Amino acid sequence: MNNGKLYIISAPSGAGKTTLVKQLISDLDNLTVSISHTTRPMRTGETNGQDYYFITIEDFQAMQEKQAFLEYAQVFDNFYGTAQQTLEQNLKKGSDVILEIDWQGAQQVKKLLPDSISIFILPPSTEVLLQRLRNRGQDDEQIIARRMRDAVAEIRHYEEFDYLVVNNVFEQALTELKSIVIANRLSRQRQLHNLRPLLTALLS
Repeated sequence: MNNGKLYIISAPSGAGKTTLVKQLISDLDNLTVSISHTTRPMRTGETNGQDYYFITIEDFQAMQEKQAFLEYAQVFDNFYGTAQQTLEQNLKKGSDVILEIDWQGAQQVKKLLPDSISIFILPPSTEVLLQRLRNRGQDDEQIIARRMRDAVAEIRHYEEFDYLVVNNVFEQALTELKSIVIANRLSRQRQLHNLRPLLTALLS
């Protein structure tokens, strides 16, 4: 069985990454999201074990000491981490896995797993990003201003990613993400396993 492919997807806060990823895994088979651990509070509508594993700072630090994380980072005042064991189990089953992490985590994962594919999602403009952050209704203006400053710092790392997708029209951005996944599934390396009987028959 082929191992699955790991996709790293990063974006500044408000670029629409989470919505795109949810629709992507809904539309494509054999694609799952790696659920991260976080110390941030659970937001309205979120479910523990589905959106994140919500844990205390003490528990997070205990996992760090055991080197349980493939990557981890501090974003604002909270910690986020990807448990290595869960990720490896999904990949060995042949499932493609998406990691929704920031550029810091992407750097760490790329060093450890250089065959992973990294995608950065960009907003169409600063104005649109600001409006999306306000429309979420989750943060006051001070926090929104902080997120906007951080967005500029994050976008500066675009050169470290394999693909860039602009989330202007949602359906177009979704189609572009699907194209990346589907094209990779059609690579010779992955198709050799799936098409070996056909190739043998065609060449006999």
